[in-house]
Amino acid sequence: MSKIVERTLDVFEMFATEKRPLSLTDIARILEIPISSCHDVVRALESRGFVYETAPRSGYYPTRRLFDLATVISANDSLIQRASPLLENLCSELGETISLSKATGMHVVYLLVLEPAHPLRFSVRAGSEIRSMYATSAGKAFLSTLSEKALADFLESAQLHALTDHTITSKSELAADIAQSAKRGWFLNQEESLIGVVTVSAVFHWNRAAHLITIAGPAERMSQKMERASRAVMQTCKALAGPAT
Repeated sequence: MSKIVERTLDVFEMFATEKRPLSLTDIARILEIPISSCHDVVRALESRGFVYETAPRSGYYPTRRLFDLATVISANDSLIQRASPLLENLCSELGETISLSKATGMHVVYLLVLEPAHPLRFSVRAGSEIRSMYATSAGKAFLSTLSEKALADFLESAQLHALTDHTITSKSELAADIAQSAKRGWFLNQEESLIGVVTVSAVFHWNRAAHLITIAGPAERMSQKMERASRAVMQTCKALAGPAT
């Protein structure tokens, strides 16, 4: 990726973290980039109306332009338009975090995350990538969509580190778990990636790509609704699946 593009995106993520006006010196220090590079990025964003100087020598802050553009873009995302009502119902019904993610190559990225009102909940960010695919239900659901050769290649190169005492670290056991889960239609992460967190996922195909829906929550709550959650996630995937291609 172009360095200037990365730095521009870093600036917006930095403002979301810092939540305050920042001077050029502050931005350069936080992002650990030369002041000259910082100046070029900020001036370009200012000229396009994405940031403004709050007062002379008082720092810069983003305008609403990015928000307005993002709102229009999101409102016209055909997949999000289709999925949102169903996922909102799922979140309301189960009272747990619901996420939609999409596979591209060997990467799986969260597209939409809905969180319940519970103060104790599992949180991920839209746009972030699923890590440790062998230890997450969404990751295992994605691996089930690979060809036999691609899955074998993944298992051959994968290093299955124990993230918790429940992580599957045997490649043969992982392969068996994926096969069994694919047969029943849903995938389980029972505290395999993080102690105290249980997730359930299922997969559907739309526009010739694999998409995943995940229900995630504290183990204590999820254990009481596992049957309901697994049935609901499969039904939702079935409703969102496109015609066979």
